[in-house]
Amino acid sequence: LSLHDHQVDFACWCSYKYLNAGPGAIAGAFVHQKHQEALATNTSALRGWWGNKRDSRFLMQQHFDPQPGIAGLQLSNPPTLPVIQLAQATALINRASMPKLRAKSKRLTAYLEFLLRRHLKSDFNMLTPSDPERRGAQLSLYFPHRDVDTIFAALRKRSVFVDVRRPDVIRVAPAPLYNSFTDVHRFVTVLVLALHEVAVQEV
Repeated sequence: LSLHDHQVDFACWCSYKYLNAGPGAIAGAFVHQKHQEALATNTSALRGWWGNKRDSRFLMQQHFDPQPGIAGLQLSNPPTLPVIQLAQATALINRASMPKLRAKSKRLTAYLEFLLRRHLKSDFNMLTPSDPERRGAQLSLYFPHRDVDTIFAALRKRSVFVDVRRPDVIRVAPAPLYNSFTDVHRFVTVLVLALHEVAVQEV
């Protein structure tokens, strides 16, 4: 993404999922350069010690001496362990390279969609576009006639964890960095078993 060149005003994102940095990982934020000075001089903005200029930070002055631009909005130094966690996660991704990961991701998700449509048929509707250029790795599966909490419980019993969006959506995302096509096949197999179990319970 070229946020600056695309004239995006503001953006924020997590790193725990697609960057594989894990729970509690540091999030990211972007403010376009054209807004940074206005934010930095806004008296209602949150102020923190780390936003002071470096040469005055340790003078412990009574007044705030902001760094220019977005740096003036920093509140504190980042926590050490999450920084290491994120650095290691991005190092793995850089080693694999985004073009290769994206290419694998397209194939994994297409395979997931193929298996779902083949084996689940009318049990679900897919809310995510089928066009790979209009989606990421995730598929949102809509189950209009099933209780997703019951499906989730049946999957969890088989050591499979998905993301539930109540009342009727399950989200699934094969991660290209470490998920395989075998993993995708296993997931669909387990999902079919879980749906069969739920259907039997509902009779």
